[in-house]
Amino acid sequence: MARRDEVPGSTGKAGGGAPELAAPATRARLIVPGMGSDHCAGIVSESLRRLPGVASLTTNIAAHRVVVEFDASTTTAAQLRASVEKAGYEVADLELADADGASGADRTSEIEEVHLAQALTRLWIAAVPASLIMLLMGVHMFWQPVPGYLAIVAVLAFPVVFLYGGWATHVSAWRSLANRTANMDVLISLGSIPPYLIGLVGFIYPMTSFIEMAATIMSFHMLGRYLEARAKGRASQAIRKLLTLGARTARVLRDGEEVEVPTAALQVDDVMVVRPGEKIPTDGEVLDGASHVDESIATGESAAVAKAVGDTVLGATVNKEGRLRVRATRVGSDTFLSQVIRLVDEAQGSKVPIQEFADRVTGRFVPAVVVVSLGSFVMWLLFADSLRPVLEWGAAFLPWVNPELGSLQVATLSAIAVLVIACPCALGLATPTAIMVGSGLGAERGVLIRSGEAIQTLKDIRVVVLDKTGTITLGQPALTEVVAAQGYVEDEVLALAAAVENASEHPLAHAVVDGAREREVSIGDVEAFASVGARGVKGTVGGKTVLVGNRPLLEESGVTGLEALDRDLVALEKRGRTAVIVACDNKAIGIVAVADAIKHDSAEAISRMHAMGLQVVMLTGDNQRAADSVAGQVGIDEVRAEVLPEGKVEEIRRLQATHGPHIAMVGDGINDAPALKQANVGIAIGAGADVAIEAADVTLVSGQLGKVVEAIALSRATYSKIVQNLFWAWFYNLAAIPVAALGLLHPMVGVVAMTASSLSVIGNSVLLKRTTLGSRGTVKRLA
Repeated sequence: MARRDEVPGSTGKAGGGAPELAAPATRARLIVPGMGSDHCAGIVSESLRRLPGVASLTTNIAAHRVVVEFDASTTTAAQLRASVEKAGYEVADLELADADGASGADRTSEIEEVHLAQALTRLWIAAVPASLIMLLMGVHMFWQPVPGYLAIVAVLAFPVVFLYGGWATHVSAWRSLANRTANMDVLISLGSIPPYLIGLVGFIYPMTSFIEMAATIMSFHMLGRYLEARAKGRASQAIRKLLTLGARTARVLRDGEEVEVPTAALQVDDVMVVRPGEKIPTDGEVLDGASHVDESIATGESAAVAKAVGDTVLGATVNKEGRLRVRATRVGSDTFLSQVIRLVDEAQGSKVPIQEFADRVTGRFVPAVVVVSLGSFVMWLLFADSLRPVLEWGAAFLPWVNPELGSLQVATLSAIAVLVIACPCALGLATPTAIMVGSGLGAERGVLIRSGEAIQTLKDIRVVVLDKTGTITLGQPALTEVVAAQGYVEDEVLALAAAVENASEHPLAHAVVDGAREREVSIGDVEAFASVGARGVKGTVGGKTVLVGNRPLLEESGVTGLEALDRDLVALEKRGRTAVIVACDNKAIGIVAVADAIKHDSAEAISRMHAMGLQVVMLTGDNQRAADSVAGQVGIDEVRAEVLPEGKVEEIRRLQATHGPHIAMVGDGINDAPALKQANVGIAIGAGADVAIEAADVTLVSGQLGKVVEAIALSRATYSKIVQNLFWAWFYNLAAIPVAALGLLHPMVGVVAMTASSLSVIGNSVLLKRTTLGSRGTVKRLA
């Protein structure tokens, strides 16, 4: 989960009127393996915020990463490292300057593997002596006394509690306390050091030894750390899987010869040769050849996609058959795969709003637990006789409860049990593990959810607003009809319209130009070209002023002869055509009409949205009749047509005023970006403009409208896991602490239960992988 903190002097949005930094901010990325929960992240961020010159920071406990922007003239990287270490956490890696998402995730993955190996080593170093201690204890208690038992146990337990096993824990606890904070290692230290020291009293005064318990607590703590690291690695394997998808080398043409180079050495405009069965090294455009390409890693769809000259291909996808020559268009961090890795990495490190309350409580949890532990110790020390019936009652069904123990022994056991049972590891793991699995599952299905906030918001969406062109339709309109006014011919009308539209980037303009070329109509040059407020275009062709646009525009421009074209205009729009009027020298001379085919899955997707109880609204700049025609074919509830780009934002605001903060906007064009930002959740079609994707909270890689339903269902499933995890983690702590304080929970049982609680949260999150999305947006368990 991610936490973003802005500090005075920040250039971030939260800074308000804060002053700018004197110099450009330097970015540093720190890997902190021990930062395993949001409580830990809070301690780390608080220590860094105390440094002068820190502009902003983001902690990502899923990746054990902290990204800091700071003024290098005021604070050094060494001070950043020292600040984190002073807070009680080891810095495994510190890297300055920006790095692309792939390399950053790759480095994090490598460090996680090292951290896992270290955890395993510490586990073995603690487990072997602890196992010998348990064996000797069994012999000493149930068979025959072992000579020098206390001395042997003390020697075996010492390296477990104080050296290789527990040293890192105690150093972390000490640094945390010295930094006026309290992390979870404080509880483990208090649960292991005092029992060991109290056990040494047995050398001078006969009493029950607690040394065995100290070694066992530390050993189980090491076991829990190892199992958590391993389970979290499984949960975050989506990033690792993505990192292995790309091709390692590429075959490029250099001086007419094929040369094999590393993909990292590729440059834009390099011509790559891709043979059947090979991965396409990077994003590009097909220059020669035809084939089918397996794009399942991007879209989640198993069917291969036909590719021919002029088509775009994505890096890491597989060429199934024909030999292709591909011109590289994007390399390095700009490629599709790198962007997906970055988006998934951001999502896995993001924060869900529901976690904010848990964060505030957890931040005060450790000090409160210490107070409860001390209270339990004092209570049993002073009122043992009055409380002893509780032990007698518990002994009837709890084998570890001994009502004959002295008051000091019971007080010590209850205080230590409170400390070890209350470690809030499960609380810290509840959100990030669910987001890691959910975002990884989404990436595999071509649904990229950028943030945890989007996950929580998307589940409550009531209204889905759809752009028409490129979202409901293919976005590839074609010329269908040309109507000439009396005294003109179709080719003349089309020639003038195509000449002006040839200077426009609008998809409808391309359709008119392509249609003219197909009909072999000569296209002249245009001068003084201008776009008129997304309603049309105008220019001068052969000395004539040509205006192409909708009727309101031409009426405003004083064009005559419009009435003669009204019947044809209405007939075309009723058939779902997008028709524009062509005027020459202020007189209407004809109509050109284009049509955009509806996507094959649009009607089914909208039907599934209705089944989920969603209202569907179409928002388009097209005319009302054409919009109504498309809406009727796919079953849309409400249509808002002839809406200008700035008007789309106002329409979203209007819907928010009516339905509250439950509006999702789906679009693909540059003109959709403001509306995507205004909506509570912006969903971009992956094939659309980069600016639209950057403005969105969710990206649908394949461009299929049905993926909207999957995104909503995935958000509901992921959020459900988060709620389940938080509930059981809180329930576990709230139920177990009173039991421990009453002396009914042995510390060694408590440390096992603590580990099991953390693993159950991780396991519950991993179960997301065993779900599939039902036809009505529900989640079903896979067999």
